[in-house]
Amino acid sequence: MKLLLILALFTSSVFAAKLDLTAYSESLDYAQVTKVLATQNADGTWCFGTSVLHNDQGWDHYADAWEVTDLDGHKLGYRQLHHPHDHEQPFTRSQCNIDVPSDISQVVVRAKCNKHGYGGKAMLVKLKRK
Repeated sequence: MKLLLILALFTSSVFAAKLDLTAYSESLDYAQVTKVLATQNADGTWCFGTSVLHNDQGWDHYADAWEVTDLDGHKLGYRQLHHPHDHEQPFTRSQCNIDVPSDISQVVVRAKCNKHGYGGKAMLVKLKRK
């Protein structure tokens, strides 16, 4: 089972592949997306405020990024997290000016850590366009 999970995580991060939102680890060793607020700007781009829960343990093991993808796994946006949040859990960080094609009504937001990569709970987000 672990080999299949590792293989699935590797292939989904290297190649665009339809994401399976039902297969994830609940362990806090993996970064878990707990909440997402998506708002559309006047210019049509999007801001995503994403809350992440992870067992940050200093620089050796911490949630280091989250990304927005379409349902096929194509990356639309990315937010680098520049330091551990050992004493701030869950924490929320935003990324704006993300272009989402007008024919896309749902996106996936998933987080990763610097030790285990992706594999925690992702979130399907329905976009409310202006």
